Amino acid sequence: MLIISEKEIQQSYGMKDAIRDVKATLHVYGANKIDSPHRTVLRFPMQEGSALYMPSADRYEEVSAVKVVTIFPKNPSKGKATTQGVLLLSNAENGEHLAMMNASYLTRLRTAALSGIATDYLARKDAKVLTIIGTGGMGFEQALGVLAVRNISRILLVNRTPSKAEKFGEKLQASGIDIPFEVYEDVAAAVRQSDIICCATRSNEPVFNGNDLKPGTHINGIGSYLPHMREVDLATVTRASKIVADDIGGAKEEAGELIHAANDGSWSFDALHGELFELETQLKPGRENEDEITFFKSVGAAYFDLSVAKGVYNLSKERNIGTEIEV
Repeated sequence: MLIISEKEIQQSYGMKDAIRDVKATLHVYGANKIDSPHRTVLRFPMQEGSALYMPSADRYEEVSAVKVVTIFPKNPSKGKATTQGVLLLSNAENGEHLAMMNASYLTRLRTAALSGIATDYLARKDAKVLTIIGTGGMGFEQALGVLAVRNISRILLVNRTPSKAEKFGEKLQASGIDIPFEVYEDVAAAVRQSDIICCATRSNEPVFNGNDLKPGTHINGIGSYLPHMREVDLATVTRASKIVADDIGGAKEEAGELIHAANDGSWSFDALHGELFELETQLKPGRENEDEITFFKSVGAAYFDLSVAKGVYNLSKERNIGTEIEV
């Protein structure tokens, strides 16, 4: 079995690789060659933590995976990462276990790749101002995903703790992103200027007022992943001309914003424009005019992890990356 560390993945596999591999998997999913049972979530209320067990299989390439990711928001105070994950990749023809790899970075990367693909289809081509609400672990790759598909000239950063937003901006610049950033404590002021907004929080309450959105804005909502969590409000949902989900099954079970709007009677899942694979395979149109407000809701699905894990494994075999062990 090949063991691949997070550092090895980060040094060899980036956003463009992830976008390419996720796009390929969207086509396989559209051809009904993906098995993705609903994930199992274990909750640890005393720690505000969760453990997610996510199996999937690609019946086109005959490979399967199980990802286990834990999310413990109190961990930073203990000097540990909030999100930790591992993924087991297996051959679905003979059952051989091919690789075990760190999945924390891969989770952030594939989620951002989804946002990048959605942004490419749904955001205005001339979008210049990107706002990141929530500058924690997931936000950094969200910025990279958008920057991979749009020529952004300003980045606005919003966080409950402004000093964390400042450090986030410095990290962006240290990584070679030469785009001015500004830290905003007034979220409404940031939203009113935004062409693209990425919400990457674990908030149970909406993080901005949808009435502050200007026409033509695109929103990526990726932080909330449980039915009681909501990053965007009813105004955003009802003002959106197109709402696209990464996976409709997961959205109906876990997208708190959409579930709340449906229960409220303000919106119905019948009004969902479609799933991301339908944009990628041209079954549904993306943005159709300059004034549409569009919303991409991502709760994650195991086959997206499988898509990037396959890419990492193939690259690792090609470049002799990782450590072979017997188990």
